[in-house]
Amino acid sequence: MLSKLCKYGIVISRVPVLKVGLSDIMERHFPDYEMTFFRSLEEVTLLQLRRADLIIADLSGDQRHTRNVCEQYFSIINQHADIHWVFFVSRFFYPTAVELLMRPGSTLLSDMEPVEGIIAAIRHGNGQAEKISQTLLSSDYLENDESREKTERLTLSERKVMRLLGKGWGINQIAMLLKKSNKTVSAQKNSAMRRLSLRSNAELYAWINSSEGMKELNLISAYGERSEWNAPQSKNTWPSSRSA
Repeated sequence: MLSKLCKYGIVISRVPVLKVGLSDIMERHFPDYEMTFFRSLEEVTLLQLRRADLIIADLSGDQRHTRNVCEQYFSIINQHADIHWVFFVSRFFYPTAVELLMRPGSTLLSDMEPVEGIIAAIRHGNGQAEKISQTLLSSDYLENDESREKTERLTLSERKVMRLLGKGWGINQIAMLLKKSNKTVSAQKNSAMRRLSLRSNAELYAWINSSEGMKELNLISAYGERSEWNAPQSKNTWPSSRSA
């Protein structure tokens, strides 16, 4: 029996829950696609690139090498112009992504893109290519820049401590888990509070439990659990996520 799959798609992301969400979207709305998932562009073979009709790449995670990442994709896009490229980008990536990735056949989506926007971008394909998501350009998204810049200043160690505090761990437990002294963990907590301009434990836990804090520390499944993707789509959103 011949396979019903007639198109080939690739997803590139280091975020497991994003892969789950996209897998469910593709199975539910685009059953004619055979999908393969990778953590990085380097894992994709030349044969797979030649087969691909669609490549969805998540660029929202690594903010240290923005231009290098975009230049890497720029080179591949020019060699494979027949592929529909869909990029998830954060505001941090946005200027460089527009400069290097906006080509015929490419679409830029926000890392907070509603599920409906993702579906529409994939469905329209190259017919709506060279497009920037309205979510990415929205004023509400722009207003989040200041708070994002503030949290981006946290070190990896500070993030780990803050995330564990948000999960209900105490200083002693965190110290044992991270194999550090109580004094070191307390110092990292206090350092994070200074960076975030938080003056008390009450303000600290208020920030951790805010939507901003929970997203930044990955305390909620920002892309939704598998059951969410099977729910009615009218209010599903696709906020940003970071792996800890």
